[in-house]
Amino acid sequence: MTLDTDLQESAVAVDNDAVGTDAVDSDAASAPEGDDTTADPLADGPAPDGDDEGEDDEDEGEDDEEDEEETAYVPSPYDRPGRWYVVHTYSGYENKVTSNLKSVIASRGMEDRVYEVVIPMEDVVEVKNGKRVTVQKKVFPGYLLVRSDLDDDTWGAIRNTPGVTGFVGPGTKPTPLSRREVESILQVKPEGVQAPSKQRRPRLEYEVNETVRVKEGPFADFSGQIAEINEDQLKLKVLVNIFGRETPVELEFSQVAKL
Repeated sequence: MTLDTDLQESAVAVDNDAVGTDAVDSDAASAPEGDDTTADPLADGPAPDGDDEGEDDEDEGEDDEEDEEETAYVPSPYDRPGRWYVVHTYSGYENKVTSNLKSVIASRGMEDRVYEVVIPMEDVVEVKNGKRVTVQKKVFPGYLLVRSDLDDDTWGAIRNTPGVTGFVGPGTKPTPLSRREVESILQVKPEGVQAPSKQRRPRLEYEVNETVRVKEGPFADFSGQIAEINEDQLKLKVLVNIFGRETPVELEFSQVAKL
């Protein structure tokens, strides 16, 4: 490329820049006074009404969430004074040992160090006389929960209570329960919220292969072996020996008895 050609191209570029500048000046001159087309509409002046409403909605939503959190909160038994310990007792004497332990605590003036004695209970569905009934059962037969500030005095008072066989823990050192264990055993749940029901199989009176006697109906006084158990309909399928041949007969729980 020659020097003349470079000069010509430079001159053309300068002319184009001049034309662009003239066009901008022309647009500015033709625009109405006070109409600044390049100004940011949000830089000055009040914000649009729609933005204020959006902020209010967000604030209200945050308030609702805070209210829900406050409503759902329930103090955990783990956060009460002391720690939770598991105490072993003679099986079947949990209620008696609880009464003994409370008497010992009161007589020694330890209410400010041994706060609570609990027998963990749960609702269990059982089948009795052909009907489903809900009864309360001990979650851990032979064990109690004790919430205490454990020291030599409280340890000795609890350990030497009639019916207590010891604490749960390695050697002679009791091990306190963790938060998860305490809240699970004592079934902590937010107020107004139903705890998820545990799907428990009914505790049945009968077992497969068990021999039973038919109490009523056309097969009264016959004996047979249980082949199937229908928990939902509370019925049994019993193999009854009729004329030397085992015949399956469907019977209700209430129609048979244990031998």
